[in-house]
Amino acid sequence: MQNDNRIFEDLARVASGALSALTGVREEVEQRLRDQFQSILDRMNLVRREEFEAVQAMAAKARAEQERLAERLAAIEARLDAEPAEPRHKSARGHSAKASKEENSAGS
Repeated sequence: MQNDNRIFEDLARVASGALSALTGVREEVEQRLRDQFQSILDRMNLVRREEFEAVQAMAAKARAEQERLAERLAAIEARLDAEPAEPRHKSARGHSAKASKEENSAGS
């Protein structure tokens, strides 16, 4: 009976050792697979999540700024359209300046 216990103990030790070895092999296989996948992804020249999110945030900020500036431009254009137009004739200004000059010369 003691021999049976000893055999079972030996079998348990062998099974435990095999399980430990299999766990080590599994971890090594997983690491090698991760390395291979990383190598494949690096060769594909993909963008990492962090980089993508940073660019996405920059684009959202630029879009918001563009919308703000578009609203500001629309408000300025509306204000300009609402103001009465001032006459801008060179001859009228030139005539006024000439007449004013003549008046100053005559008064002296």
